[in-house]
Amino acid sequence: MFTGIVQGTGVISEIIVKEGFRTHIVEMPSDLVEGLEIGASVAHNGCCLTVTDIHNRTVCFDLMQETLRLTNLGALEVGDEVNIERAAKFGDEIGGHAMSGHIMCTTDVVNIIESENNYQLWLALPAGYEKYIFEKGYIGIDGISLTVGQRDKSNFCVNLIPETLQRTVISHRMLGSYVNIEIDPQTQAIVDTVERVLAQQAK
Repeated sequence: MFTGIVQGTGVISEIIVKEGFRTHIVEMPSDLVEGLEIGASVAHNGCCLTVTDIHNRTVCFDLMQETLRLTNLGALEVGDEVNIERAAKFGDEIGGHAMSGHIMCTTDVVNIIESENNYQLWLALPAGYEKYIFEKGYIGIDGISLTVGQRDKSNFCVNLIPETLQRTVISHRMLGSYVNIEIDPQTQAIVDTVERVLAQQAK
């Protein structure tokens, strides 16, 4: 489990490409490598990956074809940064909201509204997941726990504070960039349950 509170960023130092498979070699912050073991789970842009090798601050992760298809990790190049969060431990503070690290889809950045004290990111509603996104609801964007600000028929927005912009890669996103989306699992369960009950009552 993850909390959506990004702990730092890692830099892709090497990518090993095979047929339908990739290994990302990442230079991670020293404090995030401390105590890290092979087999541990680490979220990259919100996607849960497994540590396969460690050499000092250099950590290896394997990405299967499904991960490359569903997320923005397949578009990364050497030198790119990723949001990093290590798996939560029992008793850790949940500063964001509970996240599984299972990316459901990606969506495009359609507008960025920036002013002196505000940074608003507008995103296209991901097809098939519109019903789970509503104002004041939780959503995971590139592994960041955020609250939906507004939504209309086609788009929704999130508002970002300076700390989030400084700590994560979200400020690197431009018009046309695409981000990883994880729908809040509790929201999804509630919406699906209500729909199922209403459908049964309508019979």
